[in-house]
Amino acid sequence: MNLKSVSTIVLSAAAALSFSQCKQQATETAQVPQAQVSDQIVGLKIAYINVDSLLNNYTYYQDLAEEITRKEENYRLALTEEANKWQKEVEDYQKKVRNGVYSSAERAQSEENRLAKKQQAIQEKSEKYTQELVAERDANSLKINETIDNYIKEYNKTHGYNMIVNKAALLFVDNSMDITAEVLEGLNSAYNQPGK
Repeated sequence: MNLKSVSTIVLSAAAALSFSQCKQQATETAQVPQAQVSDQIVGLKIAYINVDSLLNNYTYYQDLAEEITRKEENYRLALTEEANKWQKEVEDYQKKVRNGVYSSAERAQSEENRLAKKQQAIQEKSEKYTQELVAERDANSLKINETIDNYIKEYNKTHGYNMIVNKAALLFVDNSMDITAEVLEGLNSAYNQPGK
């Protein structure tokens, strides 16, 4: 699962929780005249964040993504180098077999077994690298989501929204409710503070 998906899920879950709380309050006030319920709904302060845009421009997210890309490239280069060395050894082995260099069939079989083990080790290393990258991506997703969630909570203490939702979960929304740029500026500012 990538960072955008996780962020979308987190913000959608937060919106659903807020909505269910509003729904519960509305149910509890079912005996209140319809005009008062409408006034409560009209009085809701709602904003949205375009999570895709936020992530694409969030410096912390970009730094983590670049770090993963560098590791992925380093792993790829290391594996390619090992695979090329192995391939050369296989070609040398095949040439020696054709030229009858090995003194016995057992010696040739021993070399073939060594090469097969080396190939298996390269495949295992590739799988290990893949697992490490997946684990790191998952950990980074959690870090990003936690950072965004904590910032939005702090942001909302001074802005008083009843609900902040992910734009991707909405069919239509007035652009005046978009706080993406404001939140992004605050996140980047917090991330770029000295000591981080």
